[in-house]
Amino acid sequence: MKHIKYWMQIFILPIYWFSFITIRSKRIYLFGSSFGNRFADNSKYLYLYASQHKKNEIQPIWITRKREIVKMLVENGYEAYYYKSIKGIWYCLRSKYYIFDNYSKDISFWLSGGAKKINLWHGTGNKKINYDNKFDEVRHPKNNWDRFRFALRRMTDEKPSHYVLATSEMMGDIFASAFRVPRDHIIVDGYPRNDVLFQDCMIKQLYTEEEKDIIKSLNELKEKNYKILLYMPTFRASETKFFDVIDLQSFNQFLYNNRLIFLTKLHPKSKLKSEFEKIKFSNIINTSADLDPYTILEFADMLATDYSSVYTDFLLLNRPSVLFTYDLEEYSRETRECYFDYDEYIPELRTYSMEEFQDGIIRALEMDEFEKGRIELRSKMFAYVDSGACERILEKIKSIK
Repeated sequence: MKHIKYWMQIFILPIYWFSFITIRSKRIYLFGSSFGNRFADNSKYLYLYASQHKKNEIQPIWITRKREIVKMLVENGYEAYYYKSIKGIWYCLRSKYYIFDNYSKDISFWLSGGAKKINLWHGTGNKKINYDNKFDEVRHPKNNWDRFRFALRRMTDEKPSHYVLATSEMMGDIFASAFRVPRDHIIVDGYPRNDVLFQDCMIKQLYTEEEKDIIKSLNELKEKNYKILLYMPTFRASETKFFDVIDLQSFNQFLYNNRLIFLTKLHPKSKLKSEFEKIKFSNIINTSADLDPYTILEFADMLATDYSSVYTDFLLLNRPSVLFTYDLEEYSRETRECYFDYDEYIPELRTYSMEEFQDGIIRALEMDEFEKGRIELRSKMFAYVDSGACERILEKIKSIK
């Protein structure tokens, strides 16, 4: 059934062609994220900023496949539509600007023909992405059959990106290659989601009930002088080895003895979600994989991660991290290559076993020995270290003809 649905898309190509000739308004800005399934990431924060500060100039609209997201936004005074509703289709055909953080299908590829597409993307890190990732069978088909069966996917993923956001000139060069866009179509600025990491941010957050509960718990734990260790691993094939490496009962005792809270936030595609939901320990708090990490990142005294781009964003807070890479060799070989040598790229403690991980946590808390390296790396990864990304990006989008 899945394959039939995929190939049925051929018959709606005329709709895509029609979308090139509709009259589009430069005042209407459409936003979407995560293939239309989440209110999250860079699109979320640029949309919130535009809705709160630019409604006299533009009409920001969120398009989604989830009716509950529409309901939540409308109840809070924002404009949002279901992607198959009459108004959703109307605005998809009328908007001049599609702003998303994966591909235009975050909003609606089939109605996007005449729009300018701005890809905010969802991470600045060391992992090779898109065309730079040789393991990507969609962009690098191994034979003619793969080339044929992924043809529609390549069109709906790659063709739409007219402009791509990168956080520095160095990352701009990388993204021009990864997305195969002209270098002058790279917008160099900060990530909208990172604006909220700064005290003078002008975005008023919009929290889910889960996020409100987690924030309340974290504030209470902070008042009791607990340190928060945020664990955010990346999505990969070998992530299930976590439970082979970590003895949870022993690890929880370590956390308890050192007044630490292990706060977990998995990748939305993680295979470990169901396993982590079963964990019930005093000093381990699990959040849902769909929770917006940028609502809780500021509470973290330390980050524990592996190959995730969240490490790069955490540089903006200039707090220590511990890398827990129990599957480095396998990950590099079978999952994703890196742009830079892993050992030279990240100036943090590297750990490969539970014992090393625990020792690394204590060492980083007692003596932050990698601050200089973090600041040097931050200067390469970010052209701006402030809360002004949303304002600047909207001005740059406005200038796109």
